[in-house]
Amino acid sequence: MVLGLIVIALCIFALPSMWKGGSIEFAEASYAVKLVVIGLYATTVPFFIALWQALKLLHYIRKDMAFSDLSVKALKNIKYSAIIIGVLYMSGEPLLFPIADADDAPGLVVIGFAIACAPFVIAAFANVFQKILQDGIEIKN
Repeated sequence: MVLGLIVIALCIFALPSMWKGGSIEFAEASYAVKLVVIGLYATTVPFFIALWQALKLLHYIRKDMAFSDLSVKALKNIKYSAIIIGVLYMSGEPLLFPIADADDAPGLVVIGFAIACAPFVIAAFANVFQKILQDGIEIKN
């Protein structure tokens, strides 16, 4: 819940100032800054879907319904949301080249790539947990 509030605060306060300040500081790459910020806004939708599914999963665990098809479905939705976020980040990765070139900071591309890979790690863990949960349901039945 707190994480959701932090993301909303970032969307309201940080991203608009990043849009404005980045466009001014990197005038020759202002289109890239704007597209990166739009991409960050686009990732909030699957993020909140995954956050909602995680809360539902915790609710199922609290109600002793951890080994149910509802839990498997929640993990599947978390996995798909993480994949969507990763694809959005990877598609925005080429936009970091003009920004890094304007600032003479080649490390920005490497950092961006590391951040773009993180959702795929989350998706892999969700997939592993989903398979374990499915096996547990089969053993239970």
